[in-house]
Amino acid sequence: MKSPEKVKKYIVDWLKEYIINSKQNGFVVGVSGGVDSAVTSTLCALTKCPVYVIEMPIHQDKNQISRSKHHIEWLVSNYKNVNPISHSLTKTFDTFKDEIKKTNLKLDLLTLANTRARLRMATLYYFAGSNKCIVAGTGNKIEDFGVGFYTKYGDGGVDISPIADLLKSEVFSLASHLNIIQSILIAKPTDGLWDDGRTDEDQMGASYKELEEAMDLIEKKISDNSLTKNQNMVRKIFQNLNSQNKHKMIPIPLCKIPKGFL
Repeated sequence: MKSPEKVKKYIVDWLKEYIINSKQNGFVVGVSGGVDSAVTSTLCALTKCPVYVIEMPIHQDKNQISRSKHHIEWLVSNYKNVNPISHSLTKTFDTFKDEIKKTNLKLDLLTLANTRARLRMATLYYFAGSNKCIVAGTGNKIEDFGVGFYTKYGDGGVDISPIADLLKSEVFSLASHLNIIQSILIAKPTDGLWDDGRTDEDQMGASYKELEEAMDLIEKKISDNSLTKNQNMVRKIFQNLNSQNKHKMIPIPLCKIPKGFL
C-alpha cells in the first residue's frame, strides 16, 4: 500500500505544476457525495488555487445530496480557495427526456443514465470555460483502466485525472488520511445515475476489492487452475467488462489516408 501522505504530496505538487504550465486559474470538480470526488476536490483545494466544486443533482437520492452538501460545507470551512456551486439539472434532464419521447422511440434506460453524466460534463465545462479553469476528473484506476466503468464523454470527459493511478482501496485510504467526512467513507459506491439507487457493485457484478484482486492476478498472469471458483468468476467479470468497454480506454480510431493516395 502506498503511503497516503506521500501520495497526497505527490498529487498536489503535480496539480500545482500542471496549473502553472497550463496558464489556467484553477480547477472545476463535480462533487457527487462519493469518495472519489471528495478526494479529488480536497486534493485540488490543497493546491491553494481557486477550486469550483459543483453539485449537479438529477433526481438524486437524498442521501447522496446530503453527503455532497456536507462535503462541500467541510471544504469551504477548511479551504478559503473553494467556491461552492449548486446547479440542479433535473429540469434540464426532464426536458430532454420529454423531447425524446416525442420521437415515439422506446426510452433506453442505460442511454438515459449516460445522458445524465453527459449533461454534467457540459455543465462542468461551462464553469471551467467561464472561470479559465480545467476540469479535474474523479475516476480511479479500476474504473478508468480496468473495467471502463464510466460514461464516454460524460464523467470520462475531463482535462486531467489526479487519482486515476490509485486503486479504489487506495482512494479510501487517502480519504481517511485527508479526514473526509465519515458518511462518505462508509457509503456504498454508486455512480448516482439510476433512480433505483443501484450501487456500483450491483452494476458490475463484483466488489471493488474483488476486481482489484482480479486485475492483480491478470497482471501477474496467474493460471486459472490455481484460483478459487470465486476468483475465476470475478476474473471473467473483469475480463468481460474490460473487453466491452475497451473503446473507452483507447484513443478513438482515425481513418488515415495513405500518402500518395489519389
